Amino acid sequence: MDPKIFTLLGFLAISVVLIGVAISLPAYVLPYPAKLVVLFVALFFDVLAFSSRHYSYLIIPMFKQHRRKIVISTEEPYWLSSTEDSILKKEKGEYIATAYVSIPMYRSATEMSDEEKIDFSRQVSRLIGISSDPIRFTAELYMMNKDSYIQMLRDAISAAENEESQLLQSAEQSPDIDVVRGKIAMWRNVLESSSKAPSMELVSYASISASGSKEYEAVSMVQQKAREVISGISTTFGVTPLIVTGREILKFVDPEQMAPFSTITTEIEQRTQEAVI
Repeated sequence: MDPKIFTLLGFLAISVVLIGVAISLPAYVLPYPAKLVVLFVALFFDVLAFSSRHYSYLIIPMFKQHRRKIVISTEEPYWLSSTEDSILKKEKGEYIATAYVSIPMYRSATEMSDEEKIDFSRQVSRLIGISSDPIRFTAELYMMNKDSYIQMLRDAISAAENEESQLLQSAEQSPDIDVVRGKIAMWRNVLESSSKAPSMELVSYASISASGSKEYEAVSMVQQKAREVISGISTTFGVTPLIVTGREILKFVDPEQMAPFSTITTEIEQRTQEAVI
């Protein structure tokens, strides 16, 4: 139902209930001054009902602003298998395991000739038919979380600066000080270039699922299918696909891994500072 109509009918229903309460209840239960207040409240809901037709963009958010969380799904969440090579989900008494196969791509279409593009299209067509089971082939662009890498660069700069300070404090002038200063300049250049813009990562992968009455049965079945997919991809593209394991699986199922919150926050703060300056 349209939220505007739902809001209109809701306010009218409240108004009708309040009017019914004011009329039906006797005076010894609800005194006349209280009935008058109830009727005024009912009139107020009538005004809200007819105002909602034109000002729904103001009224509806007032009733939804308490919702702090977005419910994407009410189903049971997934979990990582004990072998850390697939994710599991229980649905209608069955365990469903999903495995992800990373497909390394070393060429871009912008670098291919017309003949190579045609050949690549044929390879993709053969790839689709490598298995009788449903397979999802996906290529996604992720924003990389460089926070740990940037912190490593800062630690390297700090260590080099400490080394420079120790050399300057020594009695004899060491020839190694030029090497240390060159190292500091190098790490600072790397840090500056790495912090300028967000880095993106292109990931191509195939995902396949299998079900079983037991958890180990579903995991065993999906890993068998994944190995068949790996064999087909390797034969078709001449690359070495790998089964994604551990926390890397979260990259395909967890929004925080797809677009890291900390990285996005850093970018927003930088853009805000640049706009203010």
